[in-house]
Amino acid sequence: MRYSSLNRFTIKVQSLKFNVHPGSTETKFKVSNSSFNHSPILLFKHFTVHSFFHRTIIPLLLFLIFSINTTRADEGMWVPLFLKQINEKSLIERGLKIPVEKIYSDTGTSLKDAVVLFGGGCTGEMISDQGLLLTNHHCGYSTIQSHSTVENDYLTHGYWAMNAEQELPCPGLTVTFIIRMEDISGLIFRELNDSMSEAERETKIKTVSDVFINKATEGTHYDASVRSFFNGNQFILFVTEKFKDIRLVGAPPSSIGNFGGDTDNWMWPRHTGDFSLFRIYSGKDNKPAEFSKENIPFKPRHFFTISLKGVSENDFTMVYGFPGRTQKYLSSHAVNLIQNTIDPGRIQIRQQRISLMEQGMKISDTVRIKYSSKQKGLSNAYKKWQGEVAGLKRLKTVDKKREMESLYMEKMIASGRPDLAQLIEMLDSSYTAAKIYLSASDYYNEAAMGIEVLAFANGFRKLSAMSAKSPEDKNAWNDEIEKLKKSADGFFKNYDSRVDEKVFSALLNLYLDNVDQRFLPVQFLKDVQNNKVGVEKLRQQIFTSSMFASEKKLNEWLSAARPGQTNRILQDPAYKLASAITGAHQQKVSGELSKLNERINILNRQYLDALLMIPSSKNFYPDANSTLRVAYGQVMGYAPRDAVKYDFKTSLDGVMEKEDDSNEEFIVPEKLKELYQKKDFGRYGVNQTMPVGFIASNHTTGGNSGSPVINAYGQLIGTNFDRVWEGTMSDLDFDPDQCRNITLDIRYTLFIIDKFAGCKRLIDEMSFAE
Repeated sequence: MRYSSLNRFTIKVQSLKFNVHPGSTETKFKVSNSSFNHSPILLFKHFTVHSFFHRTIIPLLLFLIFSINTTRADEGMWVPLFLKQINEKSLIERGLKIPVEKIYSDTGTSLKDAVVLFGGGCTGEMISDQGLLLTNHHCGYSTIQSHSTVENDYLTHGYWAMNAEQELPCPGLTVTFIIRMEDISGLIFRELNDSMSEAERETKIKTVSDVFINKATEGTHYDASVRSFFNGNQFILFVTEKFKDIRLVGAPPSSIGNFGGDTDNWMWPRHTGDFSLFRIYSGKDNKPAEFSKENIPFKPRHFFTISLKGVSENDFTMVYGFPGRTQKYLSSHAVNLIQNTIDPGRIQIRQQRISLMEQGMKISDTVRIKYSSKQKGLSNAYKKWQGEVAGLKRLKTVDKKREMESLYMEKMIASGRPDLAQLIEMLDSSYTAAKIYLSASDYYNEAAMGIEVLAFANGFRKLSAMSAKSPEDKNAWNDEIEKLKKSADGFFKNYDSRVDEKVFSALLNLYLDNVDQRFLPVQFLKDVQNNKVGVEKLRQQIFTSSMFASEKKLNEWLSAARPGQTNRILQDPAYKLASAITGAHQQKVSGELSKLNERINILNRQYLDALLMIPSSKNFYPDANSTLRVAYGQVMGYAPRDAVKYDFKTSLDGVMEKEDDSNEEFIVPEKLKELYQKKDFGRYGVNQTMPVGFIASNHTTGGNSGSPVINAYGQLIGTNFDRVWEGTMSDLDFDPDQCRNITLDIRYTLFIIDKFAGCKRLIDEMSFAE
């Protein structure tokens, strides 16, 4: 039965009845006397695309019967488009007090209209009708750093725009809204067939997607994209609106916004005031516009009302944002590889990079400011990977997945599908083959290209290649030179060769010691082994003579360079080393890894496709892929280990308990101490205490930083900024007893803005529910 031949059909299996309308995004079905709604595209992909009705529909119906009432609200990052069909009953049971349509709607305003993708990897929320935007301090960190100098150190001292004229433009920063979403899976799948190669499949998917993208954006200022879900088993169109005139409005000092530093990162209890404020500006027509002094504050379609009531244990909470990446459906072999090879290798490299970078940052305040954002980014993942490994081992995730895979293979064989049973063995062999290439790739990216001068020099490979073309394209050459000039400005703004030199020898030696010799540049390897060009000799050559380590030398060359004149690049020691390493990597690693990854991706798609046919006690949700999602759960503490139990909330009392003037991570500003001693908390305090943070069971990951945390009435109660360390394995395996998201209580944010910064004009913009 083909999808395109269907008009309407009804299927009865005992007491189960389905009514399916092709092209619809909703299927109505009944089990006994209960009604549910579900997207048909995913559930009926098999029999609408393939003719093997008998092998799929019965298991799918069983899967639905077993799973529909047993989904845990805590686990899952749900696509808002399907909340009505999939999650409405669970949301109401958990305590939601507003209609689900108020969370997501294509036709009317909803909470989704107040949620934005901030930059390229965080979330933000609108908190006024004048374009005021709230996100995390660490999300705005690089922007705050870009405005900071030794004279005006906004990272250390904070920044508050006391009027509109003081709001600082942030070139390159963007904010993106979701206008609408549409499931186009059925219309894509009817153009696909099993005889297609992977390349043909991807081409066809792109061709069909482009039709929808063009139709969705024609005559508008919107953008659109089609994103893949469930490893290529579902496709959703996203129509978006991107704003480019974003201005910094306020940021607390690092002693508040980064209180606890690396020591407290990923930990609970937490006392960090992790927030910053920006404003979106638009043209006078309220549409996106390039920066201009004539632009006006943007009027959002919706903004959050802020609740001052606070939270109690077991309260309903919801996180609305753009989670970056999870890998829930990996095989046991893949998780084993992450746990015992990939993460340990990355941890080893990051440990060296961070330690040496921190030593270099002590040279001066100028260097500290240059490297503060880099160091923070490196440390964040470093500590997360450590928690991930510990969590996977504690949960015995690899063993659990092996048990599930054994069950899967038994069921596939019993159902007459030994070909699907073989997917596990095929995945295992593919990951085994890929292991050495994956490790080499990590050491290339993290170690070799972790040396900044080499990574920067690598960016000139295109210019070098252009000189070999005949005849020379002068316009292309000049365009590339201009791009490289801008790149150089950005690079040297946050670069110090003395720091990079400290890192160079350690990382290059790590690369040489841990990458299979077959993947290294042959001549370079021979020279090192013969001591003709040792690592220390290379370090001296590069940091004394390479123009890529000197802003003055490079700018002089860029200003004088003419088409075809690349000998200076080709003879530069940093470029020669970077080019040799990259060339060997591309020739010996990238190609093979690309082939293996393509095979793994196909197998993972087929495996997940088959998993959907097995009756399960859990529902399936798509892995995070930086698209808009909803997670929901309850405010609650947790017990990380024997005889230890954490409360769900923290207060300013804990800040004072942690105060340590001898440790820059735990310095408390004098004004904050004064406010605390006077108990001058304004309307934000409760019973002579000032709430700071709380934890809940929402399923979050990177990208959820800055996400609004919302109560049952759709009101803002906080800003998500982290997970607890014991739950960082949640990208791969969710433990409802240990996984908690950490939220900055909105009352602490308001207290800092109002009482600490004295920026009452921002408070006056907001709307409150007492």
